[in-house]
Amino acid sequence: MTFPDVSTPVFGRANRHLRLDTLVRLRWLAIAGQSLAVAGVHFGLGFPLPFGWCFTAIAVSSWLNIALRIRFPLSHRLHAGPATALLAFDIIQLAALLYLTGGLQNPFSILFLAPVMISATALPPQRTLVLGVLAIALATLVSIVHLPLPWAGPDRPVLPPSYQIGSWAALVLGLGFTGIYAWRVAKEARDLSDALAATELVLAREQHLSQLDGLAAAAAHELGTPLATIALVARELSRLAPPEGEMAEDITLLREQVERCRSILGKLASLQDDDAGPLDQLSLRLLIEEAAGPQRPFGVPFEIVMRGEKPEPVCRRNPGMIYGLGNIVDNAVDFARSTVAITAQWDQAHVMLTIADDGPGFPPDVLLRAGDPYLTHGANESRAGGGLGLGLFIAKTLLERGGALMEFSNLAAPASGASVRMTWPREVFEADLPQPGPVNPEPSIPHGVS
Repeated sequence: MTFPDVSTPVFGRANRHLRLDTLVRLRWLAIAGQSLAVAGVHFGLGFPLPFGWCFTAIAVSSWLNIALRIRFPLSHRLHAGPATALLAFDIIQLAALLYLTGGLQNPFSILFLAPVMISATALPPQRTLVLGVLAIALATLVSIVHLPLPWAGPDRPVLPPSYQIGSWAALVLGLGFTGIYAWRVAKEARDLSDALAATELVLAREQHLSQLDGLAAAAAHELGTPLATIALVARELSRLAPPEGEMAEDITLLREQVERCRSILGKLASLQDDDAGPLDQLSLRLLIEEAAGPQRPFGVPFEIVMRGEKPEPVCRRNPGMIYGLGNIVDNAVDFARSTVAITAQWDQAHVMLTIADDGPGFPPDVLLRAGDPYLTHGANESRAGGGLGLGLFIAKTLLERGGALMEFSNLAAPASGASVRMTWPREVFEADLPQPGPVNPEPSIPHGVS
């Protein structure tokens, strides 16, 4: 089984194309609203709108929607270019309606915000900038050149230029603010989604690796029967063949290799035994050693301190927990100057594990967001999360799923370094452990069997 690299574009925005069905549905909603507004103002309020020209602009939008429905399936996804073109059409169509109905004096001019916000949530920032500039340019144009705002009575109010300039400025600021805000919120949601997907892959990889011992044990049991048959046949051949015959040496070699295979299968079968509960359990000390083991070859010494009354906490072997702790240790080794300190403390209620290094510590801006996805700092970033800043996020996610409370801090002066503290309720840390059952008596050997 292979797993994609979390740094590949499969997690990036390249695969997040906007669905055509989404734009078509939103445009139908806009068409319905525009039709209702034009008809209501013209027939209901009696305002002298250029009714035919208004519905011509609305009809063009309707024809485009119908053509898109006929040409493309509902599930079709648009690349950035076509999506930008469709949103640009919506801006131009709205500008045409506003030109016919009073320009920016029309209160519906606020709808210039809609296409820009849609682009900010789904398209690259460069495309959103293009649409924003287009919206501002057309808003400026219709604020200067437009048909008069229709009124029912003979007295038409005249809005002062300062008010019109203020309306234009408010629209421009609204476009900028809502576009940036929508882009930021959508970016954080995309980053979180990507990071969670990467976390799921990492966890699946670790679980897959942890299951290899079970597969090896199953294979050993399956191969045991044919190997026993081969051993029996080899023994019979050895008994029947002359000691000095041509085949004697080959038969001896065959029996030696059978014994070697039997020894190998015995080791594989011992990797996982359903009745051997301790193999599936880790004491707190062994958990630390297993998490820190891959980092020892990098030459940074570890100081491991165990504080607590016996018995030492024991947990079920959890690939996610081991991988998460390993990522924390990996980060500490990256930035440590001389040593990494791992302190384990426990009592009847809690289990606490602190991993600290003597490096420069977390920068203030990083400390405020420690554990967020796509947050990188310092040298050697590429060792965690493939350079995406996912290391601490994956560790935090996996450990919090296991019930840990994570705390990131810097060591108090005059010491320097970063510290990560994980605290579990003891009943959560030791959850899912097999309960000791009654001791089975020694099986008796039937008479006549030896």
